[in-house]
Amino acid sequence: MEYFDAHIHLTDAEYSNYLENILFSLKSMHMKACSVTVNIETTKRSFDIFSDSGDIVSQFVGIHPQYVLTDDLDIFKELVESNLDRVDGIGEIGLDPTYSVGNEKDYEIQKKKFHHLLEIAEKYNKPISIHSRKSLDDILHVLPSYSIKNRLLHWFAGSKKQLKKVMEMEFYVSYGPVLLYSPDKKVLLANTDQEKILVETDGPVRYSNCFNYLPSSSISCLVSVINYVGEILDLNFEEVKKILKSNSENFLGKKISCN
Repeated sequence: MEYFDAHIHLTDAEYSNYLENILFSLKSMHMKACSVTVNIETTKRSFDIFSDSGDIVSQFVGIHPQYVLTDDLDIFKELVESNLDRVDGIGEIGLDPTYSVGNEKDYEIQKKKFHHLLEIAEKYNKPISIHSRKSLDDILHVLPSYSIKNRLLHWFAGSKKQLKKVMEMEFYVSYGPVLLYSPDKKVLLANTDQEKILVETDGPVRYSNCFNYLPSSSISCLVSVINYVGEILDLNFEEVKKILKSNSENFLGKKISCN
């Protein structure tokens, strides 16, 4: 494994017509992708399509805040328990008041179900990938209650003050293509402990200021993100690649290799 995309939605319908090509390219380019799910439907799809792809795909399964009000947590828990040997982590999970605008009760339900998802991760000793849009302080308040060693704040978008606290709590944080054009993201990366940095694409998100607004993927833009990390940290490409490989393996809690 030369490269690791810490957060991508390979089960998204956007990729369905050419997923086999993506998987072939991942293997050819010595890349591994951490594919996250967002609900029960995509979790089932993940188990179906990646059963023989463990060398190039790490499966994280979760219920995103957008779906947590409607998906059945008992069904999700049963899916996890019956596929534990294929579950590398729990995610994408988290909190997001955007999906509960004007309804405080819904946000409280989000919080309650977030606790249940954290309990699953804790019980089975799995790392987690966290969605924290407009909810970072709430999440930082909740997480110390759980014995979950490896925690990733995907697509970190907090303040420098919040980042300092996140580093003290030993979270991992990931940066993606926005790093190429956002001054704020560059400042955050420069203030992140090197051993806690991961990179991601969050594909198939499209970026208006880079990559021609095409659906992003590991194979299309991850190397550019890694190169830019080096520019910001004043490290050469090989140095950054080595750091990111070590960080990725420490986050997952196991060695990563492409056969």
